[in-house]
This record gives sequence, C-alpha cells and structure tokens, in this order.
Amino acid sequence: MNILKSVFAGTAAIALLAAAEAKAEWPEKAIQFIIPFGAGGGADIEGRLLAKEMSKILGKPVVAVNKPGGGGAITYTYVKNAKPDGYTVAWNSTSILTTTNIGNVPFDYNALDHIGQVEFQPVPFVVKKNARWKSFKDFAAECRANPNKLKVAFAGFGSATHLFAIALTKAAGCKAIMLPVKGPQRNKIVLSGEADAAVHIFIAPLKLVKAGKLRFLAVSSGKRNTAAPNVPTAKEMGYDISFDLFRGLSVPRGTPASVKAKLEAAMIKAANSKSFKARAAKLKFTLAPLGSKAFAAKLKKDNAQIAGLMKAAGIYKSKMKK
Repeated sequence: MNILKSVFAGTAAIALLAAAEAKAEWPEKAIQFIIPFGAGGGADIEGRLLAKEMSKILGKPVVAVNKPGGGGAITYTYVKNAKPDGYTVAWNSTSILTTTNIGNVPFDYNALDHIGQVEFQPVPFVVKKNARWKSFKDFAAECRANPNKLKVAFAGFGSATHLFAIALTKAAGCKAIMLPVKGPQRNKIVLSGEADAAVHIFIAPLKLVKAGKLRFLAVSSGKRNTAAPNVPTAKEMGYDISFDLFRGLSVPRGTPASVKAKLEAAMIKAANSKSFKARAAKLKFTLAPLGSKAFAAKLKKDNAQIAGLMKAAGIYKSKMKK
C-alpha cells in the first residue's frame, strides 16, 4: 500500500510539474501587434511584414491591428493598460517620444517596457518636382516674406513629421500654415497644390521622387541618405536639427522578462529575415536591430533631444506629474 501511495504521489508530482511547465510556455495563443497609424502607410506596411515574420518564428499568429489617433496616443495608451502577459505588443516609433512630450498622454515613454529597435529612416521635406523652390533656402525665403501663407502638411499633432516641420520652419525664421494630413493623402495634396510642401516618413514619397513628380528639399538626419545623396541635411543648411524616425517594439510595463527575451529574439530574427531585408533594401530605410539595453540608451538620448526641440519650438506640453 505504501508503495502504491509513493507511486501515486510521484505521478501526481510529475503531472503538476508538467502542468507548471506547460503553463509557463509562451506564446500559447495569438499576439496582438498594435500599429499606431492607419492602413496603407509606411508604418502599416512595415509592421505587417514584421508581424508575419514573427508569426513564423514564434509559432503563433502575430495579428496586426491598426489603432491610429493622437500621434500614437491611442496605441500607447491601449498597450500601457493591457495585461502584461506578452500578448499585446506596440509597433512603436519616434511617436513614443513625441506624443508623450507634446502632452497627448499623461505619461512618458518609460510607462511601457521597450523590446528593441528594428530600423530607422530620415524625415524629408517634400515639394512638387516643378515647384518654384529649388532648395529649402528658397522656400524659407518666401515663407519669411509671406508669413502664414505657405502650407506644410504633416502626419498629425505630436508626430515626428510635426516636430520636424515645426523645428525646421522655426529654425529658418518663417511661419507656415501647418496641416495635419494622414499619410497616404499627403502626397496627393502636394501634387494637387492644396499644400505647398509636406513632411513625410522617408519611404512614403520615395517612388514619386524617383518618378520625377516630387522632390526632396531637406532631410532630418545627421547624415545624407544613400537613396537621396544630393539632398542636404538640416545641419548642413545651418540648422541645429538632427534626428531619425525609428521603429521597434514595446509592451506593457511588467511583462515577464522571459517573455520579453523571446519577443526580442523573435524581433531581431524577423528583422534579419530575407523578406524584411528585401523590404529594407527596396524602401531604403536603414535596418538597425537593437536589443532592449541598447534601445533603452537610445530612447533616453532621443527623448532629451526631442523634449529640447519641442521646448525651443514652444510646443512642449508634457502632462507628466512632477
């Protein structure tokens, strides 16, 4: 009888151990991949491809869901308030810094845990190919001579495109009418003449630039982009502005370290996949995967820079409690 009890006890212990291990295995179900911007734009296209590659790696569907609004505020608030179990992931961008520093949300970027960076790209200032301005200096001169006449379109209040538009025009000493316009529409209104210029993510107008319909006048990066080698940077034109739009992953704060480690590994592997590398080469963004530690250092540095730019431009409105 004692032998039987021992056998049953051992079997029960093994069963409990197996159940605990099974419960700890992640992922067990589909993962929400929340995209802060609307369907059809660069963030959406890149995010969906990364999600597809991560699905293959993790063995469970990584389902892209668009939650646009507030320059990323809707997505980051949703993810911040989600259960920290690894099943809700934000496809972040520089908007995690701009939307928090402009006061669209009552928290800062540290309200989430950050998995890492996937890529970065410059933010260009775009006009029609046959526009009368052959350089940004020309545009700025007319803008100064005619305050609040020229129209510049950007993604939305609190976005990286908004920040660059404000910072660049302010640095040039001119005042333009700022028009918040969703991504796919910005090229159209520049081509139609409804807007004189637009500030974009790099890949969105690139095809039209190559087709001879649009023209870059400036880029936000510290270095020129190889896809537009003749386009000067803001710094080269004498303006103290230098930043890139990055993309990566964030999760609710308190997500288990083991889950974050798996997400980081899957993100980096997906970013280095053949299909994502091909997308990077085609769209001319810089593939630069960073793990959580390196990304944390980058976020800290970029956050200080963006807050400084916003304060200088008079648009810093952080709602963080002091």
